[in-house]
Amino acid sequence: MKHARPEDWYRIRKLSDGVTWIDEPHIKEFFRCNIWHVRGRDKDMLVDSGMGVLSLREWVPLVSERPLDAVASHTHFDHIGTHHEFDCRLCHAAEADILAAPTRENTWAADYVKDDIFTELPPEPYQSSTYTVKSAPATRILNDGSIIDLGDRQFEVIHTPGHSPGGIALWEAATEMLISGDVLYDGPLIESDDPVEMAQYVDSMKRLLSLPARVVHGGHFKSFSGVRYRELITNWLREKDV
Repeated sequence: MKHARPEDWYRIRKLSDGVTWIDEPHIKEFFRCNIWHVRGRDKDMLVDSGMGVLSLREWVPLVSERPLDAVASHTHFDHIGTHHEFDCRLCHAAEADILAAPTRENTWAADYVKDDIFTELPPEPYQSSTYTVKSAPATRILNDGSIIDLGDRQFEVIHTPGHSPGGIALWEAATEMLISGDVLYDGPLIESDDPVEMAQYVDSMKRLLSLPARVVHGGHFKSFSGVRYRELITNWLREKDV
């Protein structure tokens, strides 16, 4: 398999509500994390940061133009790869230890990072067998109900365990916009067989269903409407006999 050019690694698309969608198109869609950049008056917010196989700050100048809070929706390898490049790093308390001391095991890289998750390999000298995430200790610990304030925009942290212990979603009531992380997106979800974690997942889905979301930006796949959001959650709960 050939290696992609550095200038082709990231893809950038502007959406509404001051949101820019950044991703890594040479990673297959199921494994490809969405990186969400949100413009604020006083500072910006970055939700997740990709695999980290190439510098985000170097190849996507948008993320270094202004002060920025880099938020981890959770600490799986595909979501925190370039968090170490940012001065302000935010993470839920339940996964702050992983952000500070990531390993191939606790970030799930050992299970998922193989050459076959790519359509073109990252630029050389990348090797899947030695891929690791760099340490990026949180500078702010988030909990349920925490507010991320961009000056003219406020995002409420919603703790959504189930996919991961410290998973979070971010809710902006003024625009009815939800950034949902990996607890919900319009594609196959990764769920645990552990009954405790599944019970948490059910509770998280019920809580999300109560939000009057207009648009949802998930951790993977395309954004979707509030109608689709309610359909996805309702169908998921029905499949679980809830």
